[in-house]
Amino acid sequence: MRTTTTRGTARWARVGALATSLALAGTAAVTSVASASTEQAVQTAATVETGDSAINGYRSVGYFAQWGVYGRDFQIPDLHTSGSADKLTHINYSFANIHPTTGKCFIANKAVTEGPNGADGAGDAWADYGMTYTAANSVSGVADTWDQPLAGSFNQLKQLKEKHPQIRPMISIGGWTFSKYFSKVAATDQGRKTLVSSCIDVYLKGNLPVIDGRGGPGAAAGIFDGIDIDWEWPGTNNGLEGNIVDEANDKENYRLLLKEFREQLDAYGAETGKDYLLSAYLPANQEDIEAGGWNDPRIWNYLDYGNLQGYDLHGAWDPDLTGHQGNVYKDPNDPREPSRQFNIDESLSLYLDAGIDPAQIGLGLAMFGRGWKGADQAEPWGTATGAGPGTWEPGNEDYDKLKNLGQGYYDPETISSWRYDGNQWWSFDDTKSITAKADYIRSKGLGGGMWWDLSGNRDGSLIDTLFSKLGTGAAGPVVGGGTVPDPDPTTDPTTDPTTDPTTDPTTDPTTDPTTTPTTPGDCTVAAWDSSKAYSGGAAVSYNGKKYTAKWWTQGDVPGSAGAPWAEAGSCGTSTPTTTPTTTPTATPTATPTTTPTTTPTTTPTTCAAAWDASKVYTGGQKVTVNGVQYEAKWWNTNDKPGASTWGPWKELGAC
Repeated sequence: MRTTTTRGTARWARVGALATSLALAGTAAVTSVASASTEQAVQTAATVETGDSAINGYRSVGYFAQWGVYGRDFQIPDLHTSGSADKLTHINYSFANIHPTTGKCFIANKAVTEGPNGADGAGDAWADYGMTYTAANSVSGVADTWDQPLAGSFNQLKQLKEKHPQIRPMISIGGWTFSKYFSKVAATDQGRKTLVSSCIDVYLKGNLPVIDGRGGPGAAAGIFDGIDIDWEWPGTNNGLEGNIVDEANDKENYRLLLKEFREQLDAYGAETGKDYLLSAYLPANQEDIEAGGWNDPRIWNYLDYGNLQGYDLHGAWDPDLTGHQGNVYKDPNDPREPSRQFNIDESLSLYLDAGIDPAQIGLGLAMFGRGWKGADQAEPWGTATGAGPGTWEPGNEDYDKLKNLGQGYYDPETISSWRYDGNQWWSFDDTKSITAKADYIRSKGLGGGMWWDLSGNRDGSLIDTLFSKLGTGAAGPVVGGGTVPDPDPTTDPTTDPTTDPTTDPTTDPTTDPTTTPTTPGDCTVAAWDSSKAYSGGAAVSYNGKKYTAKWWTQGDVPGSAGAPWAEAGSCGTSTPTTTPTTTPTATPTATPTTTPTTTPTTTPTTCAAAWDASKVYTGGQKVTVNGVQYEAKWWNTNDKPGASTWGPWKELGAC
């Protein structure tokens, strides 16, 4: 079994050997490192991130949702300004998708649509590395330029790592929506090799496809320190409808897939001198655990760690019964059949009893609640009339919006918290349950905690609560990784001129088709085309005036109210050669000053433009269908508002 100890020993040996070899080459900084023990070397060198990370011996993992930059208006820099980044060791960027025909990791700009094939080919390159950040809303305090190959959340992650070097960003593959093709690609040796090599190429080597002028070879190199597998769920049909499932073979194929990831990650690490991490999202349902072999000790030879689903144990998919979504211990009053009386402790036992090292397991914690309306009592397991109202979906709401609702309750016997206002009943984690769960993590020897998702608690008070217990006192079981010098500094993407945006010939602004002309006169830039997609910085002419795109746009008429275009003068005046200084400091994906952060409290008086099935909409834009106004939660196209409560549109009411 590849335990934390043996995995750690291998890591320290590899890092120590690397440090020694570089010292012999004459690197003074490494000489001092090599003179210490290998573990001390890892903890004291300070140039390139490697290996695991821990705060007082505990991991602190947070999921960052790709789509959160839109309607939720939550970006990577918020983790820096709130102070949460100081208490995070890993950020799982979610989610990467698997291509339905090539079986590869890929990136694209295509919205998820309804139906079993709605996620095929979907992705959001705009959020990943296209969206422009201003000086005011970036981690570094430096504005993105229109011609740099890397912007968006990836660039902000890069900046966050520079300021908080303990953070290990991980790319999470799959999730609830993008797990459909795991079974297909894992079924053959070639399929496994193809998927793994493509994920390493795109996310670790950073070879991004060029989309809307951004990306290119090595553009995202060095950002991600590992891969997180979120296959929901091998061997069972408990995942999203339409997922490919092979009940007979998924378990073994999943093991072989993890083995392939481990082997290729180690091989790439031997080239770069880094130790790349492999983690997984672990189910709590016994049926899912057994069907996928999640507690098979062999797969833990490949995984560095996993995070147990400690929430979603109950929800409004049972619309008429309130109850706990994240209780540690079994509730004797739970009226459901025994096989459905989920609790964290019994789920965790299925792993620990199989011989899994508890240090390799983190406990999943919720920054959101599951809730109901029409609840008839404050105590759990009462009747209800349906899912509670949620900002983004029925029955689901952020902690920040629930923490003061009605009256709070806490049960120390089950370790569960909830709130009730006489109508709505919400199960969630609060400071009381998190404090008790921190003690539980310590008592079980677990490796730390994991959060879904970071946008639900913007001031980081829940993370603060967890690490007020785990961050002090006796150290936990995780040996934190450190840093060693890069064995090949000539290929460091921060110094390599082939990837430096200021020198990269592939991004030469003199040849970029979106370059703004520098000479006055008649309109020399192309006329605006309603069918064309424009990225931030693109220049067009319309009705005798020049405009520069503030962010990605399609179909938004320049000069109209709220459009994502900055006027750059008439065609007879000079045009600036850089991105205009009037770019709004608010999130550049939402309509400035008009996008509500919550459902409006008054009925709109004027109908927005009619929804157009051929148009692309970004988070915050409003449309009208049949006299009802809707607001886009995230990037989408051809998703009819009102067609589904789970879709990308939030109903605002009649207009």
